[in-house]
Amino acid sequence: MRGVDYVIHAAALKQVPAAEYNPHEFIKTNVNGATNVVEAAIRAGVEKVVALSTDKAVNPVNLYGATKLCSDKVFIAANSYAGGDATTYSVVRYGNVVGSRGSVVPLFAKQREKGKLTITNPDMTRFLITLDQGVEFVLKSLENMVGGELFVPKIPACSVADMANVLAPDCEWETIGLRPGEKIHEVLIPADEARNVLEFDDHFVIQPIQSFWGNKIGILGGVSCSDGFVYASNCNCENLSEDELKSLLADFLPDSSG
Repeated sequence: MRGVDYVIHAAALKQVPAAEYNPHEFIKTNVNGATNVVEAAIRAGVEKVVALSTDKAVNPVNLYGATKLCSDKVFIAANSYAGGDATTYSVVRYGNVVGSRGSVVPLFAKQREKGKLTITNPDMTRFLITLDQGVEFVLKSLENMVGGELFVPKIPACSVADMANVLAPDCEWETIGLRPGEKIHEVLIPADEARNVLEFDDHFVIQPIQSFWGNKIGILGGVSCSDGFVYASNCNCENLSEDELKSLLADFLPDSSG
């Protein structure tokens, strides 16, 4: 019987408020669970493993982000743990999936019916990626990985105000302030990691600092980023125009035919 060749690890507890209230469950699932996947993949002779991360793992300000940072470190270091030409591990990190659970997009679409949107901060910015784009990037990373990289796609961003104006242009706003553990802007590459970042046409690669990576330097190509480089939803990224945002959020816009 043929075994498993590839694993894409997407399972995690993700609710920020729940993590603050129930931290031990998040540690067991997101950190200990990552270790379980690493060890099971080695035992099963899996060829490649890609783990999905989140912008919240960058300079985390909440427990959920901290557990995902730990998970990222577990999977990157697993390349040393596996040893030799055994199972290889990499990580993919990106921002909000349009319309996913917890996204503000379906919330605004629902609140539109009552004529009022609750907005944490209109100047807040967020990266946006569709589910299809996320899946395509993960599969591309799985195909091209050599083990140890952290892949970051180049994706556009917009402000919460821009989303509100496109989704519900006639609604009034109620500004309610940031939720606990929430950031104004999303960061996918912090300045502290810039020295290890390679830039490609449509993505970045954050190289690991572990010694196992030494014999792989230079084989990926790419261009080194300058010290202090930051890739965030308000910095060094493409800003969505109104028309682009309407196209991206088309499934959530009011039915103009009605």
